[in-house]
Parts: sequence; structure tokens; C-alpha cells
Amino acid sequence: MKILRVIHTCYGMLVFALLFAILLPFLLIPIIFPSQFKLTGIVNRWWARLLLFFVFIPFRVEYRTKLDRKKQYIFCPNHFSYIDIPTAGLNHFNTIFVGKNEIEKIPLFGYMYGKLHITVDRSKLKSRYTSLKRSLEAIDEGKSLVIFPEGGIVTERDPVLGRFKDGAFRVAIEKQIAIVPVTIPYNWIILPADQFELHWHPLRVIFHEPVETTGLTLNDVDALKERVFSVIDTELKQHLANLPVATNVINNEYRSRPAG
Repeated sequence: MKILRVIHTCYGMLVFALLFAILLPFLLIPIIFPSQFKLTGIVNRWWARLLLFFVFIPFRVEYRTKLDRKKQYIFCPNHFSYIDIPTAGLNHFNTIFVGKNEIEKIPLFGYMYGKLHITVDRSKLKSRYTSLKRSLEAIDEGKSLVIFPEGGIVTERDPVLGRFKDGAFRVAIEKQIAIVPVTIPYNWIILPADQFELHWHPLRVIFHEPVETTGLTLNDVDALKERVFSVIDTELKQHLANLPVATNVINNEYRSRPAG
């Protein structure tokens, strides 16, 4: 089984690279013509769908309520695996990502990512401030955002939510737009963070009902974090309870930390 997973993983990396090469001309359009930013979300969606199709990972995208196409949202998914990024790209809404600047180190792909999305070096105060400023500007430009509220993969394999950072919630409150909690329950099985090997398992992503921020102030950041944390955490536990492989995790290791 080990050798099959290695072959599957290498094949998946090849598919990823080939799809990037094929879609590259389309990604150049929103770089050259920033007003066409919605094309970024469209390309991301097709890239994700084709990637999962060709690596034989069945997927299901579930919306718990119908989102208003005329509104902007900040989508906040849990983050346990590197495959979470294409998974979030399955969103029917066209979005851009706010993510770690380490991605920019990947040849060519990193350059494209840095031009199309918002990157941040969380170890530097100036970078955090700049990314917050750019996020606010992106909302003013009519964009919806994907922000992983944990600030990265803070656990290795066990699906335990880390503490939520303030950024997504400050932006949502300052711009008075809703946050959509997003639960990705099985990616820690498909591509564990502590071993870069693909494991076959159906993929699922759940977009929950929006959490409104109308009337909230920055004093409400912690309460908003707790609410979004609770939605994702509760959904994760429900899925883990139905996974035989997760029995020991639930009984012994799945102790979610508070959001604040």
C-alpha cells in the first residue's frame, strides 16, 4: 500500500503541474487586467475540480443555505491539510485567498499566487498590517475573501482546531459583511500534514449559514471568533464520530482549544 500511495502522490503532483501550465494563460488575464478579478475564482474552481477528478478523489460541495450572489462574504475554513486550498477553491463564489507568504517561494506558481491573492508573513508586524490593509481594500473592490482563521496548519495530523487569529473577524466587522464558516472534515485523512502522501477518501466541504456582523464593533471580535469556531468545531465532531479511524482521536486526543 505504501508504494501505491507514493505513486498516487507523484501522479497527483504531475496532474497539479500540468493543470497549472494549461490554465496559466487564463490566470494572466486578471494580473494584466485587475478589473477581471472574478476570473481568478473561476479558474481556481475549475482547477480544483479537474485536479480532484484526475486524482480519483470524489468530492461533495454542500451549502447549508443559499448564499446571496449579490453579497460579499469572508469564508473561514478549518485548515488541517495542504489540499484545503484547492478544496476552498471549489466554492461557487469567486474569491481570492489571504494566506502565508511561504507559497510565494514556489517557482512560478508562487509568483502567480502573490499577484492574484494576498500574502502575509505572520512573523512580521508590518506584513500583518499590510495584509489587513489589502484585505480591507479588496472588500472595497468588490471581492470576497477566503481566510483560514487558524493562520495556517497548526496541528500535524489530528483534526484539532487551533486558536483563531483576529484578522478575518476584524475585516468582517470593519466592513460589516458576513462570515461564512466552512468545515472541511476529511482532508486530514486524504493528505495528512505530517506526511505528504495521498490517501484515498471522499472529500467533502460544507459551507454553513453566514454569521452576520451588522451592528458589531471591534469590541465584539472575540465573541464573533467564538461563534464561528463553535460552528466548525461542532460539525467536525459530528463527522469524526462517524469515522471508525477517528475513534481513538475522539476519545483520547480531540480536545479543541478555545478560539480566543
